[in-house]
Amino acid sequence: MESDCRIPMACCRPRVLVLHALFWGLVSLRVFGAALLSDERASVVKAVVAPCWLLEDFVVTTECLQCNAFQTRTWSACGATGYVERVNCTKSNRDEHKSCRSTVMEEHLFWKFEAAMLALTALFGVLVVVRQRWLDRLASEKVRRQIESI
Repeated sequence: MESDCRIPMACCRPRVLVLHALFWGLVSLRVFGAALLSDERASVVKAVVAPCWLLEDFVVTTECLQCNAFQTRTWSACGATGYVERVNCTKSNRDEHKSCRSTVMEEHLFWKFEAAMLALTALFGVLVVVRQRWLDRLASEKVRRQIESI
């Protein structure tokens, strides 16, 4: 009697199971170790160079504007989104630049996403129709062969 198990019997040998456990254990150790080390490094960097708008209340003095080429190269705040706003921290009274997300950019990204989803919907709709026609053709061929064999 055949088994319904799709795993080959060679994969269930103790040596293979131990090797799999060892491999996945090392992979897990590498991934979690890297995550823990990056968290420790990030906390050290954040403590040293934390902008004032992360630590205290601030007032936006200049609304979100797109960075020009010079600002993108020189200001680190422009690197993340390409848009920056000037903020004034209330306690320390410092002016700093903060990365922001523009409503124009967000709307543009939304419509790009909508267009991509519409294109994928149309593509997969066509694929479903083509596959269904192919399966119908196979079924009718099978029925025709069965009728001819009678």
